[in-house]
Amino acid sequence: MKLFLPLLSTALLAGPALAQHMHMPGMTMPMPAKKAPPKKPAKKKLAAKKPAAKKEAPKRRTQTIAHPTIAMDHPQMQHGASPVSAEPQATGQELMPMNHRSGAPMNMPMGEHAGPDMAMTGALGPYAMERDSSGTAWQPDASEHPGLMSTSGGWTLMAHGVVDLVADHQSGPRGEDKLFASGMLMGMARRPLGNGTVQLRASLSPDALMGPRGYPLLLASGETANGIDRLIDRQHPHDFFMEVSASLSQNLGPKSSAFVYAGLPGEPAFGPPAFMHREAIMDSPEAPITHHWLDSTHISFGVLTGGVVIGNAKIEVSRFNGREPDQHRWNIETGPLDSTSVRVSWNPTRELALQASWAHFKDPEQLEPGVDQKRWSASALYAGEIASGWKLAGTLAWGRKTIDHHGDTLSDNALAAEASLKRGDWTLFGRGEVTENRELVEGDEHGQAYSVGKVSIGAVRDYRIAKHLSVGAGGLLAVNFIPDGLKSLYGTSNPVGAMGFLRLKLD
Repeated sequence: MKLFLPLLSTALLAGPALAQHMHMPGMTMPMPAKKAPPKKPAKKKLAAKKPAAKKEAPKRRTQTIAHPTIAMDHPQMQHGASPVSAEPQATGQELMPMNHRSGAPMNMPMGEHAGPDMAMTGALGPYAMERDSSGTAWQPDASEHPGLMSTSGGWTLMAHGVVDLVADHQSGPRGEDKLFASGMLMGMARRPLGNGTVQLRASLSPDALMGPRGYPLLLASGETANGIDRLIDRQHPHDFFMEVSASLSQNLGPKSSAFVYAGLPGEPAFGPPAFMHREAIMDSPEAPITHHWLDSTHISFGVLTGGVVIGNAKIEVSRFNGREPDQHRWNIETGPLDSTSVRVSWNPTRELALQASWAHFKDPEQLEPGVDQKRWSASALYAGEIASGWKLAGTLAWGRKTIDHHGDTLSDNALAAEASLKRGDWTLFGRGEVTENRELVEGDEHGQAYSVGKVSIGAVRDYRIAKHLSVGAGGLLAVNFIPDGLKSLYGTSNPVGAMGFLRLKLD
């Protein structure tokens, strides 16, 4: 922790770091030779004419160009692009917002100083940086990658943050109203090491301020508020420390690499990226009810992952602590790396990211000691511009949980579909989910599985208030679908939920 907390402070709270002064050796630009002045006509003389002396043109001169913000020979840059601007400029010292598509700083014009060969590479191998998401998960190369970037010494520093203030209403006898804050604050630092990259990352959440019972969310379940009772129809708060991790990659070839990743906490190789990192739904303040099928492992207190990248494919294996975080949200827990996961990822195009994964969890539930669990997951993430100025992102994900309970195998499925449409400062977002849930009836966690569903739709509008700061205002409406067997508990077949929110975003 002594290593990571100063890192986070540097990336997020300190003043802008001095940008490294970088030049492009070997970049020369020929200067045109001066033309020799025209010869004057010789005067007529009686004597024989003397041959006119020839004037040699001056030698061609060259001029070395200094790049204004980032150099082609920076170790984390792919080589091959050649700037064409001949005007030397001063090196900037302020944080540079990242270009969502190129990975280059936004004050570096795409047509002038940058190109596809100049984009920063990923932390785990020689691919576009935009592909990296939570943990070691991949998203489409065309995904947004918001944040600020600067350089200091040999380090590249990045930061991103968002905080939501949410007014939550959930209807019916199991519903409740609550005002709460949620969000995340991330800091990252990377530098070349050997022929690869070392990366340090930390992520914090204000969720712990909610109190142990989290916030009302109909049909959500999982974890515990006090070590005794399950949270039902509530979303648990995430721990203050969401990730404190380090990774190291080494290139094996121009399109391949090997890597290791360790976190306390961290995210093992299972499922799609965590929901707050998926572009299709990151603007919604509402957690998915499929969380504990798809991505609840994003805070695992002890993770060690190794993998290889071959072109646009990746295979990785994790050993991790399979126990869900306990009710103490401010501490860092420790435990044995007793669980295993395997994930295969493939990005066939820059707009699409596919993954399939399996995991065996040793004793994951605090309230069910001795009960192991297996999970499967498959997902497809899409991100792309569908028209000029219109950005569409989507997620389709499936998860399955299986446990052995007194000789009986119990399997439950979940399905989630998410989408967002962005134009300018406006974002529309929505999600549809179905789960087979055995935890909605208290005291009968291994009884009947009830198929329940939820559909939500919302919008948010952002307003720029400073160069790297914006505020947003939005809301959402959710409709829940309850089977007849649970209708008496919820008072109706279709209880509703609503959220209004204000957000502050650093980007």
